[in-house]
Amino acid sequence: MIALIFVSTGEKFERAVAIMAKLRAPGGCPWDREQNFDTIKKYTLEETYEVLEAIENRDWQELPQELGDLLLQVLFYSEMAKEDGLFTIDQVLDALSNKLIGRHPHVFGDVKADDAQQVLKNWEAIKKEEKKARKAGSEPEDGEAPHDALLEGVSRKMPALMEAHKISSKAAQVGFDWPELTGLFDKLQEETRELQEKIAEAPAGALSLKTKSKLPDDLRAKLEDELGDMFFVLVNLARRLSVDSESALRKTNRKFRSRFGWLEEQLRRKGKTLQDATLDEMEELWQQAKQFEATK
Repeated sequence: MIALIFVSTGEKFERAVAIMAKLRAPGGCPWDREQNFDTIKKYTLEETYEVLEAIENRDWQELPQELGDLLLQVLFYSEMAKEDGLFTIDQVLDALSNKLIGRHPHVFGDVKADDAQQVLKNWEAIKKEEKKARKAGSEPEDGEAPHDALLEGVSRKMPALMEAHKISSKAAQVGFDWPELTGLFDKLQEETRELQEKIAEAPAGALSLKTKSKLPDDLRAKLEDELGDMFFVLVNLARRLSVDSESALRKTNRKFRSRFGWLEEQLRRKGKTLQDATLDEMEELWQQAKQFEATK
C-alpha cells in the first residue's frame, strides 16, 4: 500500500527558497550566480507582463506558470539581499503580513468601511501616516518634495498610463476632479482643438505620407505636449469609467494584430504582398476582417 505524503504550502515555499539558495551557492548555476539586482530588473518587468497576458487571455493553465516565474523574481532578490546582509525572505514576508493587517483595520480592527471607496480612502490615510512615521525627524534634501506632498509616493518609473491613472486618482481623493463626466468630454474637445491648432502650424506637406519632411524641433515639442495632455484626459476618462487604460490599450493592440494578420493572410492567398496592395484594397480587407471577427 502506497502512503500518501501531504506537503503543506509552507513546506513548498521553503523548498522553493532552498532551490534558489542552491542555484546561487558555490557550485550552483553559473548564470544565476552572475546576476545582480540591476541585471534581474528587466526579467521582473517581462514576467509581470507575461502574467498580465495570461490573465487577459484567460489562460488559466498558463497563469500558474507565469505567477511562478514572477514569484521567482521575489526569491531571487531576497536571496541576493541575504548574501549582501541587507534583508531576508522572512523579512519580506513579515513586511507583507504586517502591511496587510495594518492597512485593513476594518477587517483586523474596529474601523468601519462600508464600501470599496472608503477602504481606499482609509488605505491612503494609513500610508500617509506610515510615511510620516518613517521620515520623522529627517530633513528633505535639496529638490526633494515635502514629506506631505500628495503625489510623493507615486513612482515616476512605472508605465506612463499607469502613472497618469495613479496621480489623477490621488488628486481625485482630495476633490481635484471633474464633478461630471461631461466635463471630461469638454476637456477632451478642448485638447483636440489645441492639437489641431498646433498641427495647422506645420509646414506644407510636413505631415503628409507622400511628402513628409522634418518638423521643426520647437513644433514637435509643442505637438508632444498637446498629445500628452490628450492622453492624460483619456486616462482620466478611463479612471472615471472604472476601466484600466493600460488593459484597454493592450486589448486594442491585440485586436489590431489579429485583424491586420488576417488582412495580410488574405493578400498572401491572392499572391500579393502588403507592398503590392493599395490603401483602398487594404481598407476593404480590414472591414472584412472586422466582419469575420464579429462572427467568431
